[in-house]
Amino acid sequence: MKNIPFPCQFRLIYQRFIARLSNLCVYTDNVREMVGKSLDTIKRKAAVWLRQGISPRRLALTLALGFAIGCFPVVGIPTALCALLALALKLNLPAIEAANYLVMPLQFVLIVPFVRMGGWLIASGPRQARTFGSLAHVSFYNLPLQLASLAGQAILAWLVIAIPAVLLLTVTLTMLLRRVPALAAAEAGS
Repeated sequence: MKNIPFPCQFRLIYQRFIARLSNLCVYTDNVREMVGKSLDTIKRKAAVWLRQGISPRRLALTLALGFAIGCFPVVGIPTALCALLALALKLNLPAIEAANYLVMPLQFVLIVPFVRMGGWLIASGPRQARTFGSLAHVSFYNLPLQLASLAGQAILAWLVIAIPAVLLLTVTLTMLLRRVPALAAAEAGS
């Protein structure tokens, strides 16, 4: 290109640029087509996912589990626990997560009562239960162990309450959801 006059060099560079641009346009058309197919597939899968577990009985179980797990006394665990349970039991994931987020304020309110109830349940045994007041007299190195003990107490109390609550909520919500015409039709169709 050193011996080619300047206007010709510019024209050669321009022609190469246009050639690459036209190849790029063909490539973007292929990408657009592939993305369109992928989006259609995603839409179909999302529609199936949203309708999954939509009979009144399954939806009642989904909501009851979402409400119960949403009150789990360890912060940060309920969302992942709901997702795993929904995928394992083939429940409606958006519904269980919505129920979980709906009762999330209760999770914070119920932590202290769950710890106290768990302490009361454990205190009847040979080991003395931990309390929040005992945390003030704990060394920095023993604090994680003490917090784990309090979390264990709270989880024990949550289990004692959650299992009957899920059963009761499932029965109650099933009766209520069978009165919804769209859900009754879904139950009749399956």
